[in-house]
Amino acid sequence: MFIAIEGNEALERFAQIPSKRIETAMRLWQISCCEVNVFNKSVFEERVGEEIRAYQEKIVLWARRGWQGSDITLESETQWSFSGGFLYSLTVITTIGYGNIVPRTEWGKIATIFYAIIGMPLFLLYLSNIGDILAKSFKWIYAKFCLCRVCPGVARRRALRARRRARTEERDYQSELGDNGFDTATITTSNVEDEIEEEITAETNTVTVPITICIMIMIGYIFFGARLFADWENWDILDGSYFCFISLSSIGFGDIVPGASLQTKGDTKMEISFILCAIYLLLGMALIAMCFNLMQEQVIYKIRSLKKCVRGCCQCKKNVPPPSEEESEG
Repeated sequence: MFIAIEGNEALERFAQIPSKRIETAMRLWQISCCEVNVFNKSVFEERVGEEIRAYQEKIVLWARRGWQGSDITLESETQWSFSGGFLYSLTVITTIGYGNIVPRTEWGKIATIFYAIIGMPLFLLYLSNIGDILAKSFKWIYAKFCLCRVCPGVARRRALRARRRARTEERDYQSELGDNGFDTATITTSNVEDEIEEEITAETNTVTVPITICIMIMIGYIFFGARLFADWENWDILDGSYFCFISLSSIGFGDIVPGASLQTKGDTKMEISFILCAIYLLLGMALIAMCFNLMQEQVIYKIRSLKKCVRGCCQCKKNVPPPSEEESEG
């Protein structure tokens, strides 16, 4: 949509800029050679000043209409390619807003407003749903890892469950001897197995991921992106890390932006690399939302645990009996 609006429209609107520049240069040449005596300094400066001021007024008018200061043909072919349109669409709905690609036409600005009104809620919905799904999936994987047989605490709980199950089976077997031969051991064992599985499932659902792991995931993803951008955009690790942090946090200063590939027309490899960078940003924002979700659960769990601890301490102080008279005298 933006390619269709901005590409041809901008070409038609600013196609006269190079010709006006050449026309102004020719006028200055005519004034210098034919129309004015160059030895008459005051008259020469007055005529040249009028031409330059007229050209400056045109430049200011074109800049207010969206001209970026370069030849519009090359600029439109590079900025509003598929990669340029994809970058602009991404920066609008993610609220990053680098500012290196902007609409120049009235219809482009109107389309941007409606596109943002529709796209920003959809993107927030995407972050909410994908972040929640990723958080549940990662918490399930983390719970399965923490509830493995290698962990000492889990092994102890499993041993206690096995011992309790053995006692239950033995008690059921003894009660079966006094009955008329009806076998209830299998049913009882099945019920015990169900209780154990429910207990394990409850522990899996109530487990929380430590904040340090979430921070490590975000730092690792930022350094992974810094390495990718260092290869694709010829940046160093610091610039790549800075760009990834600014982009994933949706700050978007615009001092460092992707799109060096946009300056090379027809380079398919660079175009694909740029699309992959945009996908990195989309997945990265979902990953950040996942980490924030997990960190929120951890903070809530810590606050509740602290509340229970404080409440327990207060109850213990209330239940302590006052000292007797003999103890107080002693």
